[in-house]
Parts: sequence; C-alpha cells; structure tokens
Amino acid sequence: MFAPFSRAYYLGRLYVEPYDGDRPVIHDEQHEAVNERLYGTETGISRLDNPLVMKLGNRHLSVHGESGIPGRTLAVPATLADETNDELPALREVLLAKADRAKQLQAMGLTTGQ
Repeated sequence: MFAPFSRAYYLGRLYVEPYDGDRPVIHDEQHEAVNERLYGTETGISRLDNPLVMKLGNRHLSVHGESGIPGRTLAVPATLADETNDELPALREVLLAKADRAKQLQAMGLTTGQ
C-alpha cells in the first residue's frame, strides 16, 4: 500500500472520500497492519492503535482505524474535505510519515484529527 519515498515519508495512493465522522480514518485491519509493519519495533510489545500520520495536500492528519471503512480508502471528516478544495471522492497520492517523523509532528502539535 505504501512504498519508500524519502527519508521522512512513504508514498501511497488511496481513495479519499468525505464522511460524517470527526477524525480521519482507514479500515481498522489495514490500520493495524500498516502500524505493525511501519511503526512497530523489532523488540517488545508494540501498540497497534497509534494514529498513523498521513499528509494529504498541505495538512498532516492523525489517522485512526475504524471498521466499516472500505479497504484502501482514507475517509476524512466532511469539514476537512471541504478545506482541501479537491473534488472528492477521488484517488489521491498520500504521504505516510515514517515513525520518527510521525512522533516529531505529533509532539509539535502539527497534526489534525487527534
């Protein structure tokens, strides 16, 4: 779903659609799988419910898992979708912050959808 892009990000293509929720979400099983593969550690127990940090346009989003969301889909709150000025729903390139970059962005309070 995501391939290395730079030192700080992976690149993927997801179907982005507005929805009535209050935070950005992807399918919960995909959320866990990406979290484990890209944010997990090799030793000890890793949390699989940490938000993924994705960049859509100029905004960093804390993305959570939720059942009922179609696979390979990023569902964003309708109010946030309106801010993108994009025709949604649509297939879009999405950047996924690597673990160190995600922690940095969250610590600085630069993500939407906590």
